[in-house]
Amino acid sequence: MGSKEREIKSPEVQLGGNSTPKRGSKKLRIYFLESDDRRTAFGRGYSGVGGATPVNIHGKPIPDINKTGGWIAALFIFGNEMAERMAYFGLSVNMVAFMFYVMHRPFSSSANAVNNFLGISQASSVLGGFVADAYLGRYWTIAIFTTIYLAGLTGITLLATIKVFVPNQDQCDQIALLLGNCEPAKSWQMMYLYTVLYVTGFGAAGIRPCVSSFGADQFDERSRNYRSHLDRFFNFFYLSVTVGAIVAFTAVVYIQMKHGWGAAFGSLAITMGLSNMLFFAGTPIYRHRLPGGSPLTRVAQVLVAAFRKRNVSFQSSELVGLYELPGKRSAIKGSNKIPHTDDFRCLDKASLQLKDDDGANPWRLCTVTQVEEVKILLKLLPIPACTIMLSVVLTEYLTLSVQQAYTLNTHMGHLKLPVTCMPVFPGLSIFVLLSLYYSVFVPISRRITGNPHGASQLQRVGIGLAVSILSVAWAGVFERYRRTYAIQHGYEASFLTQMPDLSAYWLLIQYCLIGIAEVFCIVGLLEFLYEEAPDAMRSIGSAYAAVAGGLGCFAATILNSIVKSITRGKGETRESWLSQNINTGRFDYFYWLLTVMSLINFAAFLYAAHCYQYRSKDGTDRQSEKGPGSDHTSTNAPDPIRTPQLSVFGRE
Repeated sequence: MGSKEREIKSPEVQLGGNSTPKRGSKKLRIYFLESDDRRTAFGRGYSGVGGATPVNIHGKPIPDINKTGGWIAALFIFGNEMAERMAYFGLSVNMVAFMFYVMHRPFSSSANAVNNFLGISQASSVLGGFVADAYLGRYWTIAIFTTIYLAGLTGITLLATIKVFVPNQDQCDQIALLLGNCEPAKSWQMMYLYTVLYVTGFGAAGIRPCVSSFGADQFDERSRNYRSHLDRFFNFFYLSVTVGAIVAFTAVVYIQMKHGWGAAFGSLAITMGLSNMLFFAGTPIYRHRLPGGSPLTRVAQVLVAAFRKRNVSFQSSELVGLYELPGKRSAIKGSNKIPHTDDFRCLDKASLQLKDDDGANPWRLCTVTQVEEVKILLKLLPIPACTIMLSVVLTEYLTLSVQQAYTLNTHMGHLKLPVTCMPVFPGLSIFVLLSLYYSVFVPISRRITGNPHGASQLQRVGIGLAVSILSVAWAGVFERYRRTYAIQHGYEASFLTQMPDLSAYWLLIQYCLIGIAEVFCIVGLLEFLYEEAPDAMRSIGSAYAAVAGGLGCFAATILNSIVKSITRGKGETRESWLSQNINTGRFDYFYWLLTVMSLINFAAFLYAAHCYQYRSKDGTDRQSEKGPGSDHTSTNAPDPIRTPQLSVFGRE
């Protein structure tokens, strides 16, 4: 049976940076080939659902969308994220001590092992995003990987509970630990530990890029209040992350001190199990998005098609136009059409239709939407890349600030706080800031920026990076004062002795500043990536933030090694900046190095944000001046070429 085809012409498109035609340039029309036999990028059709329409768990259209999604569905997702973050931070704050005190590993190797675990679990988040966007969808990806996460936590609990999994603890006191005289862990015991630890990390990697995107999917893009709901969702989402971190740094530490390692890790496993039950309980009211097929395949198709036509000129007489499907449907399931842009013109060759192209081979001819997906992924990269430096600072704080706290008085009246509880203060500052965000920050910033949301997404990222510079600069100033005080009062060699007259609560300034920086930067980044990523690649877009965090962990480890190598004298005649004895090292110099690096990174971010052009959706421009109630869906076809207007951060 032959298929019916007809050619549809669109308005003329000028290929180039200007909308004004130049002499000798060729005007191209976008030719839509309407065919019953047109193959999609992954070889299958829509099953009756087009675009980014929400569906139920069975992939069918939702009869009454008002009975699903919304804030009720988001609450179930908040609970799952809170438990996951509690487990993640609970492991990060306790595992180094567990490996040192129980497994009898050197402190430096224990810290490196945990840093590698944190880095790998974040950097591999792109795997979870790929699986969700390509095959399973976000719901089933979360369901599978959260079960894997629970299995890993259960294995860690068994390790800390059953004596056969740990070395003999007899005759292993504090002095024996410091001298390295305790019985070392057997190779199979360490193998079991690393196995269950990385199973846990694998589960976290699958969950992290999907939870925020799945929560945001619960809100209707066609709603007039969509932007307002989305803005509040990401703030409350990060609030749930913060609550999980606070519980990990306080309650879990308390359980470990009072009841032992098995009880501490067991509490994490129990909490994760309860959160899984809560997540599954919300299944009937969740809204889902269809997976769009392998994004890597679509990216590869664009690159291959563009390479095959690399020698084709835009002025060739063989050109028909830019290829796209007709109507509102895209060739990519779960995605709306994306208007053509002038960025990365070399990739446009993948959608150039020649006279001998029939549109049946996506490895030779791609749609405009498919090409624009690749362009968007490339354009997004500089923004999360600029947040790697913030992750470096956060990673350094986990170790450097704790070493500072060991030399300071941690008493609060008659209460003595454990040093391992000090990281709770950034979480408390985040909690306070998010609680006051809409009542204090938004009204004040609205008067300054004119933005109804207080600040745009990129402005919030910029504020976070700027505040992080203040935090690390203050850390350098205080460390110089602390080191001078220690030397003048005879504590130079006693780097594990607390100085009773110098309070650890001076560290609260840098802790609170970095907490403020984190909430502005990370929340703004998550919302930015969700809104700007292609419809069928939102999990991968969210994974960009996690990958940046993982790269920051690795970068911190590399930076420490470089600094130690450069600043250590020949033949160990001079202490390095990062000496184990904090009083003879120069942590202040290291903090100021981080300050300079953060300033350079901030300048790079300003340039990237200034050059970034927000993309339009459904024919409507995302202008920061629009209020939360001004979002609407245009029924007119989007203009393929838009003249950018400069704003403070990014071009609208």
